[in-house]
Amino acid sequence: MPNITLPDGKKLNFKSNISGVEIAEKISKSLSKQALIMSVNGELKDLSFSIQKDSTVKIITHKDKEGLEVMRHDAAHIMAMSVQELFPGTQVTIGPVIENGFYYDFARKEPFTSDDLKKIEDKMLEIIDRDVKTRREVWERDQAIKHFKKIGENYKAEIIQSIPESEELSIYHHGDTWHDLCRGPHLVSSSKIGKAFKLTKVSGAYWRGDSNNEMLQRIYGTCWSSKKELDDYLNRLEEAEKRDHRKLGKEMDLFHFREESPGAVFWHEKGWTLFQRLIEYMRLKQRYAGYREINTPELLDKTLWEKSGHWDKFGDLMFTSETPDEKVFAVKPMNCPGCVQVFNQGLKSYRDLPLKLSEFGKVHRYEPSGALHGLLRVRAFTQDDAHIFCTEDQITDECITVTKLILDIYKDLGFKKVFLKYSDRPEKRVGDDAVWDKSEKALLEAIKKTKLEYTINKGEGAFYGPKIEFVLRDAIGRDWQCGTLQVDLNLPKRLGATFVDKDGAKKTPVMLHRALFGSLERFIGILIENYAGKLPFWLSPLQAVVLPIAEEHNDYAKKIFQDLFKEGIKCEVDLRNQKINYKIREHSLSKTPLILICGKKEISDKSVTIRSLGSEKQENIKFTKAIEKIKMLNNLPIK
Repeated sequence: MPNITLPDGKKLNFKSNISGVEIAEKISKSLSKQALIMSVNGELKDLSFSIQKDSTVKIITHKDKEGLEVMRHDAAHIMAMSVQELFPGTQVTIGPVIENGFYYDFARKEPFTSDDLKKIEDKMLEIIDRDVKTRREVWERDQAIKHFKKIGENYKAEIIQSIPESEELSIYHHGDTWHDLCRGPHLVSSSKIGKAFKLTKVSGAYWRGDSNNEMLQRIYGTCWSSKKELDDYLNRLEEAEKRDHRKLGKEMDLFHFREESPGAVFWHEKGWTLFQRLIEYMRLKQRYAGYREINTPELLDKTLWEKSGHWDKFGDLMFTSETPDEKVFAVKPMNCPGCVQVFNQGLKSYRDLPLKLSEFGKVHRYEPSGALHGLLRVRAFTQDDAHIFCTEDQITDECITVTKLILDIYKDLGFKKVFLKYSDRPEKRVGDDAVWDKSEKALLEAIKKTKLEYTINKGEGAFYGPKIEFVLRDAIGRDWQCGTLQVDLNLPKRLGATFVDKDGAKKTPVMLHRALFGSLERFIGILIENYAGKLPFWLSPLQAVVLPIAEEHNDYAKKIFQDLFKEGIKCEVDLRNQKINYKIREHSLSKTPLILICGKKEISDKSVTIRSLGSEKQENIKFTKAIEKIKMLNNLPIK
């Protein structure tokens, strides 16, 4: 006689074992129609699961995150089922849910085409309309391996062999014939998926992600709760393609990449100007906030990384070099150990704390070649790091101060929607619980003072301390995790950092790790896509271009250029023998904010005609007034 407790505290009593379908029907008919899966004592289960003891149950619908994920998981299965009905002999491998959708990897000799995707979609719709039922079975390991080998699914057999023997093997049947190895849970039938889905693309993928293995074909898809949500997502994809920073970077002549140095950026003049302008802005903000900028070596002896603990955890991601005297050096993957060495120089007193050391440090980390993605995923990048050495009593105030600084900077750069992720102590950690208590309380208090939306990632903190992640939402609704704030109870002690406290005793400082952009390269990629290349005037690498209408206007154009240049405006004068409309179009495509046109009238009036990016209108204005307005636009947004 299980007693079922619902999320609102209401209790339902049943005389015998009960399924999720029956519980949903007992609550209401409308809920039974919307029910997808259920949570039983915190575990996700099929609605057909039989509950035999007292339990807390929540019925999950498409309005819940878990409901949408299971819809996507079922869509992946129905896609695989469709593929095998249409293309017999194709083997299925793995098909997980991912952000905004799903994919499935297939082993097939012939490549899938865009026409094939349409056929697969049509077959999926047919199966959804048939409303095939879902059934779960538990199989013995040997039985499962033998079965999948017999039907030619060798990849499935290999997956089963890698699953721990203690783990239950569940097989999900969709209809009478198609079935797959899966942990579940799944929907009761195919019609529950709905029709708001779309197959988006095909790409290559190595079996188990290993380039030494065979190449498979990966079909991606997306699935949503409604047609409107699907359409909105597809529109965002289309807009994201237009904003792709790699495409815009080429149009704006900012950077490029080469095979000779994968994952490293070749900055062009304009791109490097943008990079340095961002650093100039950050440098001023940090100086005003009391940071002292340092710089540490890019090559450090392996022994330091062993002492810090990074070698054991990240050694396989480091680039190393052995010198003729057989010493091993690592190109730094992070700036923290070097910063501690700066702190350790000279005796520090409690009066010196908090001590804020910032660094624009170049770091290198090995990323698989398949993971590299323009500026967003590189092997060589610059971190806007800072490390704050403080006492335990100063943690709260410093966390609040850092959080405010990060939010101010994001606002200056046009990101108004920011939310936070808070991760507390993991099971395996270092440091006393009393200090963890203080650190977690400090971070949580800092978050609450922002009054921003936040989520808690239980147990996901670093082994050395809790952390906050700052997530930005861009102009088309995408989320980007950028800044971080971490409390470190470990590294200062490992590397011998101490200060003399009020009582004359030596103590270990707490170390706050802080990054605002994270990676400057990645953040520039995000900025380009957020603004679709139309960067704020003060940040634009080329702010204005002067265009004479004809050759006889060149001298006046040069004079305008020189005056702008003297005022610190990043500008050019285009004296090429091309038609004015051609030059206007070219500079508009390269996202130059202001085009200053001069001809006979402008020379006579001592004026310029200004055309702003994105506007068809032109304004004729006295040049003395124009230059004052342009100077105002160029001010850094520092209050």
